[in-house]
Amino acid sequence: MSDTRRRVKVYTLNEDRQWDDRGTGHVSSSYVERLKGMSLLVRAESDGSLLLESKINPNTAYQKQQDTLIVWSEAENYDLALSFQEKAGCDEIWEKICQVQGKDPSVEVTQDLIESEEEHIEEMPETSPLIDLPTCELNKLEEIADLVTSVLSSPIRREKLALALENEGYIKKLLQLFQVCENLENTEGLHHLYEIIRGILFLNKATLFEVMFSDECIMDVVGCLEYDPSLAQPKRHREFLTKTAKFKEVIPITDSELRQKIHQTYRVQYIQDIILPTPSVFEENFLSTLTSFIFFNKVEIVSMLQEDEKFLSEVFAQLTDEATDDDKRCELVNFFKEFCAFSQTLQPQNRDAFFKTLAKLGILPALEIVMGMDDLQVRSAATDIFSYLVEFSPSMVREFVMQEAQQSDDDILLINVVIEQMICDTDPELGGAVQLMGLLRTLIDPENMLATANKTEKSEFLNFFYNHCMHVLTAPLLANTSEDKCEKDAVVGSTKSNTICPDNYQTAQLLALILELLTFCVEHHTYHIKNYIMNKDLLRRVLVLMNSKHTFLALCALRFMRRIIGLKDEFYNRYITKGNLFEPVINALLDNGTRYNLLNSAVIELFEFIRVEDIKSLIAHIVENFYNALESIEYVQTFKGLKTKYEQEKDRQSQKLNSVPSILRSNRFRRDARALEEDEEMWFNEDEEEEGEAVVPPVEKSKQEDDFPDSYEKFMETKKAKESEDKENLPKRTSAGGFKFTFSHSASSANGANGANSKSVAAQTSPASSNGSSSKNTALSPAVPAPKGSLVGLVDYPDDEDDDEEEETSPRKRPRLGS
Repeated sequence: MSDTRRRVKVYTLNEDRQWDDRGTGHVSSSYVERLKGMSLLVRAESDGSLLLESKINPNTAYQKQQDTLIVWSEAENYDLALSFQEKAGCDEIWEKICQVQGKDPSVEVTQDLIESEEEHIEEMPETSPLIDLPTCELNKLEEIADLVTSVLSSPIRREKLALALENEGYIKKLLQLFQVCENLENTEGLHHLYEIIRGILFLNKATLFEVMFSDECIMDVVGCLEYDPSLAQPKRHREFLTKTAKFKEVIPITDSELRQKIHQTYRVQYIQDIILPTPSVFEENFLSTLTSFIFFNKVEIVSMLQEDEKFLSEVFAQLTDEATDDDKRCELVNFFKEFCAFSQTLQPQNRDAFFKTLAKLGILPALEIVMGMDDLQVRSAATDIFSYLVEFSPSMVREFVMQEAQQSDDDILLINVVIEQMICDTDPELGGAVQLMGLLRTLIDPENMLATANKTEKSEFLNFFYNHCMHVLTAPLLANTSEDKCEKDAVVGSTKSNTICPDNYQTAQLLALILELLTFCVEHHTYHIKNYIMNKDLLRRVLVLMNSKHTFLALCALRFMRRIIGLKDEFYNRYITKGNLFEPVINALLDNGTRYNLLNSAVIELFEFIRVEDIKSLIAHIVENFYNALESIEYVQTFKGLKTKYEQEKDRQSQKLNSVPSILRSNRFRRDARALEEDEEMWFNEDEEEEGEAVVPPVEKSKQEDDFPDSYEKFMETKKAKESEDKENLPKRTSAGGFKFTFSHSASSANGANGANSKSVAAQTSPASSNGSSSKNTALSPAVPAPKGSLVGLVDYPDDEDDDEEEETSPRKRPRLGS
């Protein structure tokens, strides 16, 4: 057994029933001649002195607790405990103890204490009292305190004391003595009463709690617990409960029993959370019944409120009434938040009925109103309520928003309100946005969508989401990667102010969240997201972010592309190669230089995946266009491996061609590029018909791209000053500063404008600094120009003759790609 496994702390129980740490050492079990038997020995790790020498007696009850504790009693009122650093060490010593006593190591108690003591009790005369309680007088308080604290280590003695206290109405007599002591300012007596009341709570008996927490007694119980002997001055818990804490009734509660139950639950929760000290590892089971008492009170409160439909109807009416003032609405929303939190204590079938009641009364339309309000506290509480509803039944929320779409504009749909709240989160760390993003992911997750014989929730909801909501989600991404934005950022020393700064830390975080959600869509919404990516030329826009000075955002963009390539879908592959979309990735790799960091590893892994999976179309594109720039990278064999795969495939194709008669080679096996594209488009349209949805046609300049949601624009305007003073002092990855674009992402390409030729090669010039030197040292230029035409009418490519117009005007520190 290793030293770590042998390491233990030795504890003994003192007269005040508190565990004292006797030191740390290493435990072993061996035969001790002096004790005539197997014994437990603990030697101090500091000096090797003997901390413990205890014979394993055959009749001693050893208890194993929480996998790392062994507790036992060697004599009356002398308890010992070993706390092990590792479970394995505890198990090994426990096996030794069980071996000596002839017990199965799977037991947690080697001797049945309760049974043996019950046998002893049965031998006693029936008229004999279980425990003789001292008379309830001031001069007996010390004796009572000693008695209560002494029984806590024995389960059977705790039971006997609880029965005696219950039978004789003893607690009320003690609380009367408390009032006498407080009037006489008898500090010693008050300290004894603290120990007594605390000990009675640790008896863990529900029947005693009913007495102690009644309206008649609870404030005196709280008073006793104010006089902790370890404190120089007593606390003022009663003053807080009666004067500071105010019970707010959002709607008057007429049921007196319900009102009493709410007061009691709050005060008992206060005793557990605030007054009582955090229980030690040896005491945590002492208050399990107190936890249960609070739990069942909450269940009762929820049930009583749920049955009072008049009360809930009035709450909903006021919540949605425009005349309700802001303070009142805040109280109503906080009430519902606490109400939903209490509902988590219900059994599944009762919780189901609870949320169905809320849905019937109109909780979702009410949330739609309050989530759009300016009050941050109200929005936060509404978000918490929405999270309870989504967690309970995503289908219920989806059904509501699809019905709502038939009657409302897109801007006021509940899901769009949620997305806009995510976009407009003012928290610098975007805590609320992260929570809302998780809820959106749950709602669009096909894994929790239902399918029946007559109806498929997945297809209906995803059609709705991509038609009505996706443009709102991607608005910040499209706005921050627009062509106008790129040109403005590309001008060094430009005096134009940027309304939106992609390199602002908060904006970068938001874009990272959106990319995480879009990456989830790529993995789970194969058809719908594919259609959206190709119609919007979305991957090209995403890869603009590879130039961000925030590496985490560049990694998010790379992860999005990696998920697309991971699908090994030839439609995606052709879209990537025709759009020359590896260019920004390779630029990022070269810009990163010799730094061995996460970005470097992630890019290498992308190309390694392509090599291992032997994705032929991508391998050919990479080698033909970029190998000259990548061949110098020799610390991994990835790029040489790609070249090898490419040459092997060329050899195979050559051998196959040589085996075909020349007349067939020149005609049968040759296809016009345009014919191939027509076949692709026809296949894609057929796929859409199978899915039961018409393809979304290319749009001319969508409203969503030009005028992204007003709430986002408004938010960005209010943050304008902040964005100009970005506190994130992270190093920029390009010397030009800001975003440096090296490939085309024109609106005409994205929207499928016919007849316009936009360059897909890298811009080979960069803005000169004041001294005339270049600020950009790398640009991409494919060695083989992309074929003229477009994929599904989405992306235009340059004519072959246009390539000659590109000239190198700036010195380079790295080999030019494609040279």
